[in-house]
Amino acid sequence: MKTTNLISIKTAQEIAILRDAGKILAEIVEDLKRSLKEGITTGEVDQVAEKLIRQRGVVPAFKGYRDFPGCVCVSVNEEVVHGVPGNRLLRSGDIVSLDVGIIHKDYYSDIALTAEIGIVRDALKKLLEVTSQSLYKGIEQARVGNHLSDISHAIQTFVEANHFSIVRDFVGHGIGKNLHEDPEIPNFGPAHNGPILKEGMVFAIEPMVNMGTWQTRILDDGWTVVTQDGQPSAHFEHTVAIASQGPEIFTRI
Repeated sequence: MKTTNLISIKTAQEIAILRDAGKILAEIVEDLKRSLKEGITTGEVDQVAEKLIRQRGVVPAFKGYRDFPGCVCVSVNEEVVHGVPGNRLLRSGDIVSLDVGIIHKDYYSDIALTAEIGIVRDALKKLLEVTSQSLYKGIEQARVGNHLSDISHAIQTFVEANHFSIVRDFVGHGIGKNLHEDPEIPNFGPAHNGPILKEGMVFAIEPMVNMGTWQTRILDDGWTVVTQDGQPSAHFEHTVAIASQGPEIFTRI
């Protein structure tokens, strides 16, 4: 591994490990989604996640990270990110965001998605659709020779064109031997700024999109981030490599 302006360039061997980690994580989350149903608690979701992670022979990246108590962040409705698993029941009409990370052969992989519980209203369906699409708009810009902020700008313009707002307090990041590496990857900002993207860079790109204001606050548990106005929020994330042939999504489900 070498660095370019503090952004690490992964070797072919590291890319291979990260690719495998992403595949394992995607399979875990695909199985985890099946556990999401009305009446389950967020704590029970976390228990299922830990079992699935351990069965795959990998390590939960979040458990104990800066003293986070769970294996997975489970964020419901107005909870944006970093939701602490507990006694909250999932109900029909809810949306729930799962943010999951693993360590495989000393390398990290990170993914997030937002799912519907039961029957949800059309406005929430639109929120999820736009947030998911905005992630892919950003990934499309994760190409050799582009600027880092081309990712950010693509996400913001798509989200705001659909009349939602982008969270500014929490951003994407580089990933590899550490869960959070340089650079930070905002989901907003002008195009054609920041470092030039090079083959071998690996990013966790993760738009967080709110139905109302972009502003957030942190609850008394010190972790759970909620929207300032109590409106719903959605979150999607992939671990992506900058490759010569275009972006490679390691965590594609």
